[in-house]
Amino acid sequence: MKTTAFMATLLGTVALGGMAFAADLRIGLNEDPDSLDPAQSRTFVSSLVYESLCARLFNTNTDMEIIPELATDWSWSEDGMTLVLQLREGVTHHDGTPFDAASAARVLDRNMTLQESRRRGELSSIAAVEATGDHELTITLNAPDVTLLAQLAHHAGRMYSPDAAEEAGAAFGTRPVCTGPYAFVDRVEGDRIVLEKFADHWEADEYHYDRVIYQPIPDTTVRLANVRSGDLDIIERTAPSDVPGIREDSRLQLFEVPNIGYQGITVNVANGPRAEGPLGSNPLVRQALSLSIDREALNQVVFEGEYVVGNQWAAPGTAWYDDNDPLPARDIDRARELLAEAGVETPIRIEMQIGNNPIAQQVGQVVQAMASEAGFDISLRATEFATLLAENVAGNFDMSLQGWSGRIDPDANIHPFVGSDGANNDQHYRNDQVDALLAEARTLPDTDARKALYDQTRDILKNDLPLIYLYHIKYFYTMRTGIEGFEPYADGIIRLKGVSG
Repeated sequence: MKTTAFMATLLGTVALGGMAFAADLRIGLNEDPDSLDPAQSRTFVSSLVYESLCARLFNTNTDMEIIPELATDWSWSEDGMTLVLQLREGVTHHDGTPFDAASAARVLDRNMTLQESRRRGELSSIAAVEATGDHELTITLNAPDVTLLAQLAHHAGRMYSPDAAEEAGAAFGTRPVCTGPYAFVDRVEGDRIVLEKFADHWEADEYHYDRVIYQPIPDTTVRLANVRSGDLDIIERTAPSDVPGIREDSRLQLFEVPNIGYQGITVNVANGPRAEGPLGSNPLVRQALSLSIDREALNQVVFEGEYVVGNQWAAPGTAWYDDNDPLPARDIDRARELLAEAGVETPIRIEMQIGNNPIAQQVGQVVQAMASEAGFDISLRATEFATLLAENVAGNFDMSLQGWSGRIDPDANIHPFVGSDGANNDQHYRNDQVDALLAEARTLPDTDARKALYDQTRDILKNDLPLIYLYHIKYFYTMRTGIEGFEPYADGIIRLKGVSG
């Protein structure tokens, strides 16, 4: 098998560029990341690579609270219009250029202006960024934005060499130069991403592996077999069906944590000709599709009941969930009535994009079978995840099975997907009232006041259904025995600080 053969070559001491490495950590990924340019990335799996490659201004702890990283201190003006960051001193990018306020300002400016950037919407409240000292960065806003720190604790705040980015342009992601504990060495798409330890990192002593090798393996069974055989050390997003066996396997360790994101179906409502069919053009048809799906049964059949079923971007029981809109029961009769009200002929033939992994295929098959009873004829198109996203952007889809790993601020879990200027609004959903509610919510520090606005958006989205929410996952990590110091985080990101063995 190609997977095992490649990983076997990495066991023991491996020479690369005249240097010898004796301690490699091998991590199996659920899919291949998209661009490794923090300005352009949109996949969850890219975050797993970035955590070792590109340090961020802020990080989060296990309680998902914002903590310092490259920004060591910060303060807001009384009117909430100015944010002043004190930046860590003695930091260098992997190309040897210094990280300071001037370089950070250039990175944020690129994130806000690069044509291909997906960070522009996240940073749209920023009017100006200025280096007001060697290691002092002043950010001036055009409107109060309580979400900004959370944005800077994710891709928008990941720091990289502005010199290298300027030289590479939109191709920067093919050879990124960042500030993290590991530097980029090589990438073979669909096969591996290789990073090596950066000796000049300010916490280099906390990172105990000479190299980290990420290998995308979409097949969960193959991924598990590789960690059992010793060809991988850690795998992320273990299939729930494998969890009972792992718990009884003395060769393995299992860690789990609830996720703060969601999984569901994105429906093309206005992105090109594919949106002009009954599903994209009529919300009654989308409501019928949602009612045809038994979310509880889906959870039991595919996920052994390990996940949390849902109908909103927030999970039931969490602070942002709207209890006034409880999980709907499956109702085939009402689904058929809605299709009759819509005046459409059945069966309604639609295509659903799914990832090329067993779990996505199982979910797609269950949805396909359930929806057929209401009058939908769903065909499935399996693709690599990066291809799926590219097809979404191009409008070459009817609907797409996908999810979101979640962010610590609620704005980032809803605005990018349903805001008119949202970076991930591939379905091209537009609603002026939703835009106004989301914009106002960004200005309010009070949690209850923000939630009231998000609840109003839920009322609108429940009718329009550009997204059909289905469930919320748990992150299961499997690793060989002997690895110590690992902690799971609700954002799903693997942090290697202090991990050894």
